[in-house]
Amino acid sequence: MITPKTQHRAVILEPKALGRLLRAVDAQPAVRIALKMLPHMFPRPGELRMAEWKEFDLEAAVWTIPAEKTKMRRPHKVSLTNQVLEMIAELAPLTGDGKFLFPSIRSADRPITDNTLNAALRRSGFGKEEVSAHGFRATASTLLNEMGKWHPYAIERQLAHVESNDVRRAYARGTHGTSASG
Repeated sequence: MITPKTQHRAVILEPKALGRLLRAVDAQPAVRIALKMLPHMFPRPGELRMAEWKEFDLEAAVWTIPAEKTKMRRPHKVSLTNQVLEMIAELAPLTGDGKFLFPSIRSADRPITDNTLNAALRRSGFGKEEVSAHGFRATASTLLNEMGKWHPYAIERQLAHVESNDVRRAYARGTHGTSASG
């Protein structure tokens, strides 16, 4: 089995800078909603961009990502907070009659591209060395671990990681995110 090489992506680790980012992305309709969802659910960007309406159970407030769309090839359930449910309600009139939550502007039969979210971050004034769509996962891991309010394994489950300190170290960039016993 080949072990993938860890690739650190740009992240925002300061809460005030994250707030500045979230205010900046407010100006773009469906993509704005996708960017706002990332720090609430911290899915992989590919999972979010390929999200289909049929995967969401809004009454149970759960998004079930099918195994074929996940990195680990296991289905993953993501709880939807009230804030995310509000975002979905805002998105529904824009894209709810199609297959994807975030369809391509060229074809409703395809999702937005890999680069759409990062390009929106760049247009919002954030450089590639400053933040990336995938970097929201490391932001979440770092800030949640440093808060000390959640067990590290709960954070790892939300990130759809297998139990591994190596994975935790790759994502948790702060000083408190690498403890296996927290």
